[in-house]
Amino acid sequence: MYKENPSRPPHTTPLPTREGLEGGSLFHHIIPLQIRFNDVDKFGHVNNSVFFQFYDTAKTEYFATACKNVDWEQVAIVVAHIESDFMAQVKAGDHIAGRTRVTHIGHKSFHLEQELFDVDTEEVKSRCTSVMVLYDLNKRQTVPLPDNWVNDIRAYDNLP
Repeated sequence: MYKENPSRPPHTTPLPTREGLEGGSLFHHIIPLQIRFNDVDKFGHVNNSVFFQFYDTAKTEYFATACKNVDWEQVAIVVAHIESDFMAQVKAGDHIAGRTRVTHIGHKSFHLEQELFDVDTEEVKSRCTSVMVLYDLNKRQTVPLPDNWVNDIRAYDNLP
């Protein structure tokens, strides 16, 4: 079904930043994403359900980068709402990456904006917005965002 194209080497150039949907701030967190053999269906494109796995990978790396010293044994970040728009297919041989940023910080929640894009053409393949909440794993309830998280995120994404 899919054959590696020897004339197309793996992507090695820097990944572009881009202004977000709400403007003003750039995506500072961008990571390359690997398309696995089992991500591709019989039509040669990545199934839409796999996009959410890509988004999960990107946001996990975002928080590992933006928020230091988090005890993930005590807290989790859970999805309260998520929606995605699919603009173009992702095919087996595409080189894709994910961009992630926080656009709003509330008391117990924050809004994420993410994109999957082709790093060779910069074509946006999909956009995702979500509302995330902080969840205490011991108390089994949502909890306020700690000040150090808020400060780290604001500094990382240049939020007011």
